[in-house]
Amino acid sequence: MRISTITNWAYGITVILTALSAVAFIMSSRSADDERRAVEEHLALDTLTEQLETGAEFSSDEARLYVMRGEQRHLDAFTADAEAERRREKAAEQIAVRDISPVERTIIEAMDKQAEALDALEAAAVDAFQKGEKEASQEALFGPEHERLQTALLESAGRLRDITATRTGAALDDARRRSDQWSLFAKVVLAITGLLFLAVLYFILRRRVAMPLVRMTGIVARLARQDYAVEVPVDHRRDEIGEMNEAIQIFRENGLERERLDAERRADQHTKDLILQMMHRLQACENQHELADVVARFAPQIFPGIAGSLYILNEDKSALAQAGTWLEPVNAQAAFPASACWGLRRGRPHMSGTGEGDVPCQHIEGSGVAASCFPLTAQGDMIGLLYLEERHGAMPVLDHARLYLELIAENVGLAVANLQLREKLTDLAVRDPLTGLFNRRFLDETLHRRGRDNGDTPLACLMIDIDYFKRFNDQFGHDAGDMVMQYVGQILRSAAADIGYAFRFGGEEFTILLPDCEERDGFQFAEKLRGQIGMAALSHSGQILGAVSVSIGVAVSPAEGGVDTLVSRADAALLDAKAKGRNRTILASSLNRPAQETKRA
Repeated sequence: MRISTITNWAYGITVILTALSAVAFIMSSRSADDERRAVEEHLALDTLTEQLETGAEFSSDEARLYVMRGEQRHLDAFTADAEAERRREKAAEQIAVRDISPVERTIIEAMDKQAEALDALEAAAVDAFQKGEKEASQEALFGPEHERLQTALLESAGRLRDITATRTGAALDDARRRSDQWSLFAKVVLAITGLLFLAVLYFILRRRVAMPLVRMTGIVARLARQDYAVEVPVDHRRDEIGEMNEAIQIFRENGLERERLDAERRADQHTKDLILQMMHRLQACENQHELADVVARFAPQIFPGIAGSLYILNEDKSALAQAGTWLEPVNAQAAFPASACWGLRRGRPHMSGTGEGDVPCQHIEGSGVAASCFPLTAQGDMIGLLYLEERHGAMPVLDHARLYLELIAENVGLAVANLQLREKLTDLAVRDPLTGLFNRRFLDETLHRRGRDNGDTPLACLMIDIDYFKRFNDQFGHDAGDMVMQYVGQILRSAAADIGYAFRFGGEEFTILLPDCEERDGFQFAEKLRGQIGMAALSHSGQILGAVSVSIGVAVSPAEGGVDTLVSRADAALLDAKAKGRNRTILASSLNRPAQETKRA
């Protein structure tokens, strides 16, 4: 029940009880008045009755004394008693007009008649005494008739006194009982009113208002400090406090929901920031290794519950090779055919591995983990694959983060395509299209950078020329000449892959730079290289081309000179090798020895 309803009921009941208490007190007061009147009436009737008795006795005594003694004073007293007689008559009239019972009224009438008869007898006796009839008067006053009348009068007075005493006593008892009853009722009503007031104070103000408000004060204070972890006790009361408690609970739930939404917004913003950072770094990558490292570093931060791998398609689009991985995915294969992935076949993200629904990809079939394959595309061309899977069974993340994952896949695909395009453009700019070696321009840039940054460290330069190359073009055609140059270029590239750089200087001339290589080591490398080139006999279109030989000039820097003269010194040694019969290696330092020896002589 609502507190306002209880309060209204309590107020109404209190008013009613107060009114009843007032009525009870009024009735008790009236009963007390009735009790007082009963006492007054009893006293008045008793007094009047006593006056009748004493008046009759006094008159009789004075009349008897007069007829016995003959003294005037007794006659005067008897005569004076006439006034008393009038008072007795007036008292009798007063008794008669009171609200008395018929029995009492009959007794009073009888007493009046008896008193009149007695007075008449006594008056006649006095008159007879005054006439000298002493014996007759004495006989009348002391005779049986006088005795009878006087006794009857006294008996009537006694009976009247008893009857009036009984009646007034009963009225007095009844009035007193009613007064006590109304007084008790008033006290009970007052006690009930007081108990009701105390019950309202305790159960309503304290139990139902004060105590819940004190408890809610702490809860509201914590909620005001945005401490939504506070527990709001369940209160099923259907009153104002219950409604307030429900409102506080709703406020707490709204606060928790707001905190959850804020946390989701912050997490979403953090994810966006991380994705933006990753995109910026992807655009700054210079090779696929850096790109794979960026993806492997940022992906676990963006989606901690998702493991994955980055795969790049080979040049003929037939196979995928793993470029990077993070969080140890179960299906982290180093490579697999492009046809094994439904995502690459369809050109759209593909969910598989859940055991139901879509067809699983062959490269994860039987693993039992939920995984998604996001194709990497750029300008409609397949670039690679972003493979993602749940980590330790803790993920419905793939579905919720699908939009962000597609965005990441799109940007990773664009970044990979940009790198591949950049690499192709770089290769076109710095490599010779026939042999695949670096070109003359890149050689000049390398030497310039070397002289600027590392001019004090050893650097060996080999200038290589194919012996009698014009013979291959003239005798077997230019295709055969191109094949010979490709053959030599392949050997040079393989030999210098780990220790230096191979360049096509121009025509049939080649250059190799060997960093941190001294003259003796450079000479040994040149001799080994010359032996490898001349080891095989070539053929073209069924024609035997024969063995290929090369002449090599070797120069070093800075022992014999600066980097800016390194190529010219090696070229001079090459010309000396060709002049001395070809198919040999000449050190640039040997070209200066005769002059030095002549100078010393």
